[in-house]
Amino acid sequence: MAEAVVTEPSLISRYRGIVCDLDGVVYAGPVGIDGAVEALSAAGVPVVYATNNASRPPSVVADHLRSLGLTLEESDVVTSSTAGAGELARDLTPGDAVLAIGGIGVPTALIAAGLTPVSPEEHRAGRAVVAVLQGYGPQVSAGDLAEAALAVQSGARWVVTNEDLTLPTDRGLAPGNGSLVAAVRVAVDRDPVVMGKPHPPIYLRAAEVLGCSPAEAVAIGDRLETDIEGAVNTGMDGILVLTGVHGWADAAAAPPARRPKAVIADLRALQLPYDEPQRADEAWRCGESLATLTADGLEVVGGDEVQRGRAALAAVWEAVDDGRLTRDEAGARVGAALST
Repeated sequence: MAEAVVTEPSLISRYRGIVCDLDGVVYAGPVGIDGAVEALSAAGVPVVYATNNASRPPSVVADHLRSLGLTLEESDVVTSSTAGAGELARDLTPGDAVLAIGGIGVPTALIAAGLTPVSPEEHRAGRAVVAVLQGYGPQVSAGDLAEAALAVQSGARWVVTNEDLTLPTDRGLAPGNGSLVAAVRVAVDRDPVVMGKPHPPIYLRAAEVLGCSPAEAVAIGDRLETDIEGAVNTGMDGILVLTGVHGWADAAAAPPARRPKAVIADLRALQLPYDEPQRADEAWRCGESLATLTADGLEVVGGDEVQRGRAALAAVWEAVDDGRLTRDEAGARVGAALST
């Protein structure tokens, strides 16, 4: 009688749904990242695409993803604008007037949520509003920010899509929505309700679309301070994918609130079993790799790059948590060990 073959479960089989970041995970600019479309198409669980970008409506994001080869509905895209409009619609009366600050994604989200967007020009002309939804737009002016501040001072509820201070461009960093929010905050002397990563609302909205609890979903992203911290804040597992901004050394230096549950080289690893690091005497083992913290540094031997990275993270995180290393030292040791 033939011996039964035991197949280890894949990483993605642990979850009922995926909350997936976009830039640095699915695509880099207009171009798809190698293997990402194929991996998401074969995931076997529903996927919601969640982004802090408030300027593009879900229809535009969905069209971009379809052009890369993904199959999805517009409702499978959650932006910080749609999360903000949904938050307001829960408490307001259908048709209520909301001051829309930002790109086309903001008024589009308000209309989809059954609310009435009011432009800064209309507000300046005397149109009353009960709330403000503030997001990024390249044409947002000082006058627009003044209207937002005046509405908030008059008692309007203030919801902002995200607080990303900067916006990457091909010429460098430009002020992001967080910088514009800061200008309004100075005038009104109060804090807004924030929808986008790393705050929970956008993740909670994504879980609603997936039809599962946050604990049953996983968030995938390339940024620790937004994607992974947002997952932790919401009670989701977070997977750091190494196709975007942050790498092994960044993860090593991350505080517990930004530590991923898993780290993968690219999305194709979702379909593979996940090698969890295990304690091995005074070291940490992951697959064929062994990481040992020494008095002078971190020694990592054997295994492939991913196994080495996972073992190294386990070793330095333990040392940070028990006070033997600072987070900066942890990042430096992992960076040095994996560069050799």
